Amino acid sequence: MSALARLSVRQWSLAGLAFCVLMMAVALGLEHLVGLEPCPLCIFQRVAVIAAGVVFAVAAIHNPAGRLGATLYGLLGLAAVGGGIGVAGRHLWLQSLPADEVPSCGPGLDYMLEVLPLQQVVDMVLSGSGECAEIDFLFLGLSLPGWTLVGFLVLALAPLGLLLSAFRER
Repeated sequence: MSALARLSVRQWSLAGLAFCVLMMAVALGLEHLVGLEPCPLCIFQRVAVIAAGVVFAVAAIHNPAGRLGATLYGLLGLAAVGGGIGVAGRHLWLQSLPADEVPSCGPGLDYMLEVLPLQQVVDMVLSGSGECAEIDFLFLGLSLPGWTLVGFLVLALAPLGLLLSAFRER
């Protein structure tokens, strides 16, 4: 059996939590040290990272011994990571649009949260706005949503590892 297949629920959860902390540290560093302001889709990607981190933290603390707990945490973690993959993919798609097809800029996220119902805010943010289509930063040819998508794909290994640990022979 490979070394990865032998990792416990707690070890997979701590690895996932550590990667979530790393992703948030990079995001906050780019915001506060480099001065890049997050757009609404960037904020939603951060929410997905935090949601995954919470799942991994609870899983690490709980450290369930049976298949049910590991499966539940694996599925919850996969849902959070999958949501992040979806939002990052949508963000990349908006950035790939020709300039004449980019949606116009809308109100800020803070304003929308104050005056609109949450479901309408989510719908408006996911439909995108001009500020989300701007590419402010490239690293090795990838924009920030591209790197975030790569981060979510790597992060997906943790909930998949939880599911692996749930279904390996005991």
